[in-house]
Amino acid sequence: MQPGKASKKDLIPAQWQQALIVPGAFLVVMYLVQLVQAVMPAAGDAALVHFAGVEPRQVDGLVGVITSPFVHANWGHLFANTIPFLVFGFLLMVNGAKQFIAVTVLVWLIAGMGTWLTGDGNSVVIGASGVVFGWLAYLVTRGVFTRNFWQIVMGIVLLAIWGSIFWGVLPSANQVSWQAHLFGSIGGLVAAFLVSKADGPRTRKSAGTQAQSEGFGPAAA
Repeated sequence: MQPGKASKKDLIPAQWQQALIVPGAFLVVMYLVQLVQAVMPAAGDAALVHFAGVEPRQVDGLVGVITSPFVHANWGHLFANTIPFLVFGFLLMVNGAKQFIAVTVLVWLIAGMGTWLTGDGNSVVIGASGVVFGWLAYLVTRGVFTRNFWQIVMGIVLLAIWGSIFWGVLPSANQVSWQAHLFGSIGGLVAAFLVSKADGPRTRKSAGTQAQSEGFGPAAA
């Protein structure tokens, strides 16, 4: 590479690259699982779904709390989750790995356990929709708790673009787990509240340090 010329990779900030790679890696696993499902006999696919899905109020169905987001009913189901999963995952990950992990764990577990406790009997729930709803709920509401202007603006923009999906938290007659959507969204709200509380003291401390450095604090000469 000639001096003074940046590669295409250098034009993308490292933080953005990582923010794309992490949710992208989750999606790679989902697509590989779907590919396996596509080539398996119907009986094998059904067995995989029953093993990895959430079976409400069945002890062996608890495995699905962890594994169900990686399994989808068909390619259309997976395609529908792909873009929002990548976009919301990127926006979450760009704020740092610690925040991504904390929010994702809360959303993942609350969505899964809520579905296990309240889901329709004799059903098997699969798909990443609960995580998608939770991530969106977090991104939309976090600014309310942090009182950060730009996070509020981002929340409004996301709500304007994707807010209609929240109708999915209401009971419906089709074969869609509204419970996963509902509890995923609740998980996002819980995460927004808890993460903002955890970041609060650090944010106030940083603000105080900045005020002193600009000559407004009590330590100014």
